[in-house]
Amino acid sequence: MSYLTESLKIEILMMIGYGDRARTQCEVVRLFRETHPDLPPLNQGTISKIEAQYREMGHVRKVPSKRHAVVDDGTKLNLLLALEENPITLARQLARDNSIIDYLEVINSA
Repeated sequence: MSYLTESLKIEILMMIGYGDRARTQCEVVRLFRETHPDLPPLNQGTISKIEAQYREMGHVRKVPSKRHAVVDDGTKLNLLLALEENPITLARQLARDNSIIDYLEVINSA
C-alpha cells in the first residue's frame, strides 16, 4: 500500500462514493484496476483500511508509527545514576546519548 499517495487514497474514497451512490469494495477494486492499469491491483482489505482511517481520523495522510523504546534494566540504572551524579544534565541529552526515544517513559518506569 506504500505506493498509494494521498491523492490516490482520496480518489479511492471518491470511487467508494456516498449514501445511495456508494460502491462495494469489489466494485472499487475493479474500477481502480480499470483506471490505473499501471499500478499494482488493490484488494478489499486496503480499501477497508483507507475508509476506516478516513472515518476515524478525517484524513488519509500517512500516520507515523509510534515507536516504543525497549530499555533494559542496566540502561535504566545507568540513566538514573547519571542523573543523580549530575542533576544539571538534561534528561533529553541522556536519552539521546543512550538511544532512547521516549526518555520520560524510561525515567518514570524506573
